[in-house]
Amino acid sequence: MKPTTYSRRHAVLAGALTALALACTPAARAQEGDFTRIVVGFAPGGAADSLARIYAEQLRQDGLGNVLVENKPGASSRLALDFVKKAPADGKTIFIGPSPMFTIFPLTYKKLSYDPDKDLLPVALLTDVPTVIATAVNAPYKTMDQYVQWLKQNPAQGSLGLASIGSAGHLGAFALSKELGLSVTPTPYRGASPMLVDVVSGNVSMGWDAVASMMPLYRGNKLHFLGVSGTHRIKALPDVPTAFEQGYKQFEYATSWYGAYVGGATPEPLRERLQAAFVKASHNPAAAAKLEALGLEVVGKPGSDARERMLRERSAWGPIVKASGFEA
Repeated sequence: MKPTTYSRRHAVLAGALTALALACTPAARAQEGDFTRIVVGFAPGGAADSLARIYAEQLRQDGLGNVLVENKPGASSRLALDFVKKAPADGKTIFIGPSPMFTIFPLTYKKLSYDPDKDLLPVALLTDVPTVIATAVNAPYKTMDQYVQWLKQNPAQGSLGLASIGSAGHLGAFALSKELGLSVTPTPYRGASPMLVDVVSGNVSMGWDAVASMMPLYRGNKLHFLGVSGTHRIKALPDVPTAFEQGYKQFEYATSWYGAYVGGATPEPLRERLQAAFVKASHNPAAAAKLEALGLEVVGKPGSDARERMLRERSAWGPIVKASGFEA
């Protein structure tokens, strides 16, 4: 049976559309070398993906050309990092990732597929990811001091809900327990949502996660914040003191941050060009407002600042990880 004129035209049209779709994929454009890609290790829709897309749009507006975002989720962003590590060192493939990959992972994993000091180099420190210690609103403690006093009277009830084990919150809680001689048991959950349910209900005495994930419950008067991580109060919560200013330095480095990185062999002139572009994009008022709406705090500093902070935090966490005996 011979194909009709309609079916032949349909087949030709379908073939043309398929060819056009393939030509428009990032892989096809990469072969043409006409765009820069930002690679993130998380699925579309999350904070990291949104951050990357805000930067991609601003970099396009600032004249960097076509900038696309590729999502390569898995293995706590290590798949994305490995992809960038193996990419040509031409400044066209950029990794945006969270700081624990360079500060905590080298201490907690027996073996990593990358050298955190050589395989990727930071070109910019983009944003802080403030974290907070939260409790139920009806908990009998409203400050860190009150929590410690309650813990001394109820030593078997100390628990810290965590969205991931081996995180800065986990290590901060261990340091707190060790220094005070009290027990704060880390309680891991599969994500922030189930953990927050138990914090709100009082099943765990406190929880730790990014401010952004807790703000809806906080605004709905379902959560109380004992203290913010880091050494300074954040814009979104000016009335909430840091744990540090309350005398609990164990959470000084519990603020994560995002950086932009390129392959270690990328020539210095290309790194400097990208550094200038990312720092400029960070301080664009429209881009900064979008980032702050995600619960992020804009930093926008050069790669040398990211490198210095990376080494400082790794040095601070080193003795704590060793004392805890924790291995990922």
